[in-house]
Amino acid sequence: MRLSRRGLLATTTAAVALPVPTASARSRGRRLRTGFERLAADGYAPLDGRRVGIVTNPTGVTRDVRHIVDVMHADTRVNLVAVFGPEHGFRGTAQAGGSEGRYADPATGLPVYDTYLKSGRALADVFTASGVDTVVFDIQDVGARFYTYIWTLYDCMEAAQLAGKRFMVLDRPNPVTGRCALGPVLHKEFATFVGRRPVSQAHGMTVAELARLFNGEFLSTPVPLETVLMTGWRRTDFYDASGLPWVPPSPNMPTPDTALVYAGTCLFEGTNLSEGRGTTRPFELLGAEGVDGRWAAEAERLGLPGVHFREAYFAPAFSKFQGKTVGGVQVHVHDRAVYDPVRTGIALLVTARKVWSGFAWRSDDWIDKLTGSTQVRTMIDAGATADEVVAAWQDELAAFRRVRREYLVYG
Repeated sequence: MRLSRRGLLATTTAAVALPVPTASARSRGRRLRTGFERLAADGYAPLDGRRVGIVTNPTGVTRDVRHIVDVMHADTRVNLVAVFGPEHGFRGTAQAGGSEGRYADPATGLPVYDTYLKSGRALADVFTASGVDTVVFDIQDVGARFYTYIWTLYDCMEAAQLAGKRFMVLDRPNPVTGRCALGPVLHKEFATFVGRRPVSQAHGMTVAELARLFNGEFLSTPVPLETVLMTGWRRTDFYDASGLPWVPPSPNMPTPDTALVYAGTCLFEGTNLSEGRGTTRPFELLGAEGVDGRWAAEAERLGLPGVHFREAYFAPAFSKFQGKTVGGVQVHVHDRAVYDPVRTGIALLVTARKVWSGFAWRSDDWIDKLTGSTQVRTMIDAGATADEVVAAWQDELAAFRRVRREYLVYG
């Protein structure tokens, strides 16, 4: 009998069965338990007898901010033999577009392998050389398609399958909730490391749910996948409901507030305006030389739900306009329950182009990689309103939402 695609998925994907936290544990303020917390509480039983390598970065911490690599290395119940670092590195020392390379971790002596910009057979060879039989993934995501850690997850799943390794995902919260998917869906001809597969711009999923989606829809051959789910997380929860410490997943993601706006304002990476890198409020501050208060006033007139725009001036310490004072806006979210980051990002692009004659897209059309097609750029250039741009992707978004629904595991 030939298995269907989803039938095959059922044979290769499992949620690891771990005991549910007791009422007394919840009463001590530990309502949410991450995948790692549950794995450790069970004595790492699902990893018994395995040679383990872990894909992680500075966000892989316990509730008391110990790094899970340090914790696992010190525990005789788990045989941790390798660490795999993504963009920015395992210990997080590299800026955007960089990594830490291959080295021995000074704290544990473990070999650290670089995964950044590796995929397919090249990454499979790294897993083979490391001597692991199980690859574990534990990185805090921020909920946007173009945040590269979810594609590190995808690439590592594909490489693990090629190398004949098992794969385990330890789940963490989506910091901006998992209520719904928003924004345009990537078109396959625009696939890059900021979007490998047709996922919406704000996906509204956890990394474990994404792993199940990748395995069921996108990998040509599914990897033997286990997911250690959280307990106590609800789809409507923002990060501050988790009780977990926030560790910046990358140098320009300093707070959960950054994550809240990022799925929309990161689009300014595709323009000649600063997206706030080099300031203390990246992706909340946007601007350029020659921009004045007209931009904030124009954006505020739209009456977008849950957000206000303040005229702002700032001098980035690095990146675009380094050391120069620029004008622009600061995005102030006052009601995150109704705030739509993608619609807001599009509205800001439309209004910036309207009020500032110097507005331009990056010459490499990076905006098309971020949005997933030429549609946003060409419609804005043709004078479309924000509402018209948003309306144009609703059919493809509805189709993605139907697929996404099959892989959601939290209520």
